[in-house]
Amino acid sequence: MNEAIRSIAQLDPARGGPDLDSMQYREAVIARLRRLVPFAAACCTTVDPHTLLTTGAVTEQGLEAVHSVLLEYEYLREDEMNYAQLAEADIPVVSLNMATGGEPERSERYRKVLQPAGFGDELRAALRTGGVCWGFLTLFRPLGDPPFQERECDLIASAGPIIAERLRSYASVLPVTAADSGVPEDNGILVLDEHLAPRSANAAADYWLTRLRQKEKLADGMLPGPVRAVCLRVLAELENKSAGAEASRARICLQTGDGSYLTVTASRLGGPERLLAVSFVSARSADVFRLLAEAFAFTAREKQLAEMLSLGLSTKELAESLHISAYTVQDHLKSIFAKAGVSSRRELISRLLPR
Repeated sequence: MNEAIRSIAQLDPARGGPDLDSMQYREAVIARLRRLVPFAAACCTTVDPHTLLTTGAVTEQGLEAVHSVLLEYEYLREDEMNYAQLAEADIPVVSLNMATGGEPERSERYRKVLQPAGFGDELRAALRTGGVCWGFLTLFRPLGDPPFQERECDLIASAGPIIAERLRSYASVLPVTAADSGVPEDNGILVLDEHLAPRSANAAADYWLTRLRQKEKLADGMLPGPVRAVCLRVLAELENKSAGAEASRARICLQTGDGSYLTVTASRLGGPERLLAVSFVSARSADVFRLLAEAFAFTAREKQLAEMLSLGLSTKELAESLHISAYTVQDHLKSIFAKAGVSSRRELISRLLPR
């Protein structure tokens, strides 16, 4: 076990580590990595594993001025080291200096954002486990310092799956307190212009904007990362004229912190003003199921079987529907129950398919 793996593994409560929430855990990860790899600033974001859109970022001081611009480069411009491509790469860690062959000036993001902000190199890592991406880690090195080295990228790559595994677990954690009684019953609606400046919002949207800002420790009036991400995804789909070709991916399902789940979506409104509408709604059962099935690391067959349980089928009926034996169904159910931390079908359905 190398030094990075050992250091990050010590943050796992199962190994005697502290009981941290997702934001605290990512702050601790950044602090530990800084002891091993020098950097000036860092950002660690969780993502919806199906759309790879941010569900909230830990962003260190010094990045506030460039963080929103970096998101624009991610979704609206072609440049080096795209996060989505990195999530699919054989080696999900790379530095800008390496990606450009030692010529970071080839990157518009470097010339127009990083260099003016005082950064000379950028290391990006897709945090994957089991082939699923649960977040991204970005480290920034100041101008004048040596660029990130291959051994440093290898060190971050070794710790990536451990970090991803912990981020995965946060998507399925049960609430420790009762759900917030102040959650609005109405759907939240926020209207923004094409520059993402808010035009109007109802009370429910204001409530969720405040909650999301608190989650990312943002100042009043700042647009939370998840909202910015779904809006930029819509603008990118419109620019690529792909929105009509397939279902929009401007959608995020996230846990609110009290055990409930929220779906945030964005769409373009008709008319000459080119306005965008963002909706905040209690996540549908299908959205929650898709997220939790990934969080529990269900196999394809386990996902199929877990979803069918809501139909009330017996073991025999499940076996006949799937053309497998009743014994195989029972084996799958044992695995599903163990992964989800439940002991009965009723518990499982309540956990995976909330009404």
